[in-house]
Amino acid sequence: MQNPEKDPEEWTTGEEPMTGPQRSYLKTLCREAGEEFDETLTKAAASRKIEELQAKTGRGKK
Repeated sequence: MQNPEKDPEEWTTGEEPMTGPQRSYLKTLCREAGEEFDETLTKAAASRKIEELQAKTGRGKK
């Protein structure tokens, strides 16, 4: 049975500040994509941005 991913908008903790691992990975992705890092993102917003930048940089592909 697959574990369906919950939309970040539905996370109960989505409005909390991004986690340390999110911050670190997002900084790396921003640097690689030539985009500015936004320190103020929430957990949910950081998750969406990570997905966007993974697509842009080719990271995270299986």
